[in-house]
Amino acid sequence: MSEFFNVLPPDQARDLLLRHLTAVLPSETIPTATAVGRITAKPLRSSLNLPAFRRSTMDGYAVRAADTYGASESLPAFLTVIGEVPMGKNAAITLQTGQAVLVHTGGMIPQSADAVVQIEHTQSLQSPVSNLQPPPFEIEVMRSVAVGQNVLQIGEDVAEDDEILPAGHRLRPQDLGGLLAVGITELPVARQPRVGILATGDEVVHPTLITQPGQVRDINSYTVSGQIIEAGGIPIRGGIIPDNYAALETAAAKLLAECDMLVFSAGSSVSARDMTARVIDGLGKPGVLLHGVATRPGKPTIVGAVSSARHGKIIHKPVLGLPGNPVSAMIQFDMFGVPAIYWLQGLKTMPRRGRVWARLSQNVPSESGREDYVPARLEDSADGLIATPVFGKSNLIYTLVNADGLIKVPLNKAGLEAGEWVEVRLF
Repeated sequence: MSEFFNVLPPDQARDLLLRHLTAVLPSETIPTATAVGRITAKPLRSSLNLPAFRRSTMDGYAVRAADTYGASESLPAFLTVIGEVPMGKNAAITLQTGQAVLVHTGGMIPQSADAVVQIEHTQSLQSPVSNLQPPPFEIEVMRSVAVGQNVLQIGEDVAEDDEILPAGHRLRPQDLGGLLAVGITELPVARQPRVGILATGDEVVHPTLITQPGQVRDINSYTVSGQIIEAGGIPIRGGIIPDNYAALETAAAKLLAECDMLVFSAGSSVSARDMTARVIDGLGKPGVLLHGVATRPGKPTIVGAVSSARHGKIIHKPVLGLPGNPVSAMIQFDMFGVPAIYWLQGLKTMPRRGRVWARLSQNVPSESGREDYVPARLEDSADGLIATPVFGKSNLIYTLVNADGLIKVPLNKAGLEAGEWVEVRLF
């Protein structure tokens, strides 16, 4: 039996992989309305001011602020309402001293006005019940306003030629709204990485089949597919390959040629029967970068890269060998596969992940020198969140199904004690 080599802590192992990825995927132009979750391929700039005109932030009256100075409930200012600015229409009204115009939230205000009085701070002299009678009519202003109060100025949100979003930004729903607001209806984004997945093992069968004694259903191909989709990639499942070196080598070479990244499920532990490392080395240079990560579960993970030609340039495609145990596979793919997918799209900083702090309900054993990730359920209590470990071996997928997140046991800490606050990484 061979030995693990180049075993590294997770952060160093991840940095090693990303340093070998030499090119971001080409861009493609897509409609903005469909771009949530995609990564911008270049900086995006506004071609106009937003707002493009001065707008009211309140239902009320556009006024000249000086006409309201000193106004109070005991000594109101008296103004004449000379008209209304309908929504979606140009405010083609000129105010003189002592005049006001009815405006609505989001509507344009006249050029001669410089503030808006909130309708609740006024009272109509003709009808104390309503301010909505046709103008002209008189109102009492019972609170003064300053210049610019309750008004959005031209370009206050975004100025013409401002950079709206940088390259390498993961688009959120609010980003789509901001882009469409300035008329950007399509944009260049990085192409979605195609990630090939090969399940290996004579004992592994398709999930639709009835298992015979000694057989297990392939679930890793599908859990990892879900992680790929969430990270913005496209999973390409290459099927189940038996424990045959030639068959695995042929399938891997074919799938890698069609994809931007390759993932092996199982076949990463150190034994004479497992061939993943040899196959990765045979696919091209540099091959296996390390075999073994200082973490549990998932220590025998393989991290590698394989050179390939694209448009006359040599690039390196990431290749991972995941343990067959489903808990290990998911945790290790999250640790290495997800960052690689983002990196291929030009995102150099991982999106912020949900993390909470919770009080541990019981002791969690560990060994110094490795990071442990322990599934946990979260429960509310009067003193805050309580994290209860869901103990189980790494081949038991329901330890994750029954959990809300993963307790992180730091690299050089020999376990956690009941009652201490711990970091929980949410799914």
